[in-house]
Amino acid sequence: MLTPDSLFQICGLLATLGWLCLVSTPLWPRSVLEPGRESLPRLIGAIAIPALIALIYSSVILTHWAGHPGSFNSLDGVMLLFTSRWLVVAGWVHYLAFDLFIGGWELADSRSRRIPHLAMVPILALTFFFGPMGFLAYLAIRAFFKQNKQQVVS
Repeated sequence: MLTPDSLFQICGLLATLGWLCLVSTPLWPRSVLEPGRESLPRLIGAIAIPALIALIYSSVILTHWAGHPGSFNSLDGVMLLFTSRWLVVAGWVHYLAFDLFIGGWELADSRSRRIPHLAMVPILALTFFFGPMGFLAYLAIRAFFKQNKQQVVS
């Protein structure tokens, strides 16, 4: 029987596999990284795995949300939601799916802007551990590379 603890472990492993796909993109064979096509590591890491985690999230919400006294109307209401182990797992899985999706977007956007992959590795790690901070760091590095590219062209 699936428990909140086992689901937590499964989703954590899935997310880790997704992040490994994104970080290891340059190590994949060229045939799966053809220009003009969606790369296989990004399809797996940034779309397929977050979609699977989102499906798991949806099933937990649909089976454990109804009748729970918590709400999004106040901090106390949100704290009450997190008195259910199932809803804590749902909250965590929510983070896993969205942070991984954002990491995939960052990687795709960085490739289109020719930002070196090595510059992206710490950004992806920051997004993995602290989603919004990683997103802000990516926006900063994106602006930095845009500014430097404009200076070279000028």
